[in-house]
Amino acid sequence: MGSLYIVSTPIGNRGDISLRALEILSKVELILCEDTRKTGILLKGYEESQGKTFKARLISFYEENEEKRIPQVIDWLKQGKEMALVSNSGTPLVSDPGFKLVRECVREKIPVSPIPGPSALLAGLVISGLPTDKFMFLGFLPKKQGKKEKLLEKVKEVQEILPQTIIFYESPFRIVKTLKMLEQILPEAKVVIGRELTKKFEEVERGTARELIEKFGDKKIKGELVVMFS
Repeated sequence: MGSLYIVSTPIGNRGDISLRALEILSKVELILCEDTRKTGILLKGYEESQGKTFKARLISFYEENEEKRIPQVIDWLKQGKEMALVSNSGTPLVSDPGFKLVRECVREKIPVSPIPGPSALLAGLVISGLPTDKFMFLGFLPKKQGKKEKLLEKVKEVQEILPQTIIFYESPFRIVKTLKMLEQILPEAKVVIGRELTKKFEEVERGTARELIEKFGDKKIKGELVVMFS
C-alpha cells in the first residue's frame, strides 16, 4: 500500500517551500497537479536553486477531472506507489480540488499524510490585526448577489452569538460590489484586505467597508484577495 501526501507549496514567494515538502516531492513516483505546467516550472526552479532532482510523473488533477481520476489514483496507491497532491499554490483542498480523493483514501484505509506549509487564509489572518482565537472561513463567496447577501446576513446573525473573524476569498472583479454589500449589512465591521500576499506587490488595506470602497473604487485591482472582517 502506498501513501498520499498532501503537499503545501508557496502562495507567492518561492522561498516559503518547506524542506520536508522538497524531500517528499523528490521521492514520490507521481505528483497530482492542478496545473502540470505550473508545477513543472516550480519544480524546475527548485532543481536549479536547491540542487534537487524530481523524477515524479506529473498527472493533471483539477476540479473538472477529479472524479474520473480517483479510481486510477486509488489503484496506483493500492499497487504501492507513493504519490503527492499539490495545488497551484498554498495548501491543497482549501478552495482547491482534493477533498473527494482524500475521502476515498480514508474509505479504502490508504495512508494520507499532511505536509504543512503556506496558506493564504492563515497568512492573511495573522497580519490582519483582527482576533485570531476564533475564525470562520467561507472560501469563495457565491457569485450571485442574492445568495451572497443571504450568506452575509447569516454571518451577521452568527457574529451576534459568537463574535469571530470572518475570512473569505474574492475575485478582484467582484471586490467592490462585495464591499458595498458589506457596508449595507455590517457597516461598523473592521475590514482587512490582503492582496498578493508574500509576493513583490503585497498590499494590505484596513478600514470600514466604506473606507475601502473609496480606496479601491477607482483602481483596476489585480491579483488574489483575502478579505477578513470582525
